Amino acid sequence: MSILAERGHARPATPVPAPLRPVRVLRGLRGEVKRPPTRARVVAGRRPAGAPCAAPRRVPVRWPWLAALAVASCLVVTGLGLLGGGTTADAPVPAETATVSVGQGDTLSALAARFAPDSDPAAVVARIKELNRLDDAVLVPGLPLTVPVAGVPAP
Repeated sequence: MSILAERGHARPATPVPAPLRPVRVLRGLRGEVKRPPTRARVVAGRRPAGAPCAAPRRVPVRWPWLAALAVASCLVVTGLGLLGGGTTADAPVPAETATVSVGQGDTLSALAARFAPDSDPAAVVARIKELNRLDDAVLVPGLPLTVPVAGVPAP
């Protein structure tokens, strides 16, 4: 007995704590290292009940859009052809002719553009070859040529 108990000054007995047990600390799940929150959790090879297994995603039909795009592009090409195609149908080759002298560096197409600017240059060149009985397009400076002219000939 203790000295206090002998003298009658006894303290109430304090409960003795139970021996400590080791505590298990959870540090995350070892099977899931970095799983994104949008991905389903797979346990022991089983798939979740709500998710279908590898069901292909249905792609919406795009044929109406492709058909509309094809029609629109055809309309654009046709419109550009109508607007830009009007300039190719030039006036006919003029019937009036004039005799000119070939200058240094002149070509048949340059003469056709100078003397018949509103006509088709290829048709005017063919008419110049026909009028002058030319086989090739080699011109000698000072050579007189008969060319079709529209209105007043340019110098």
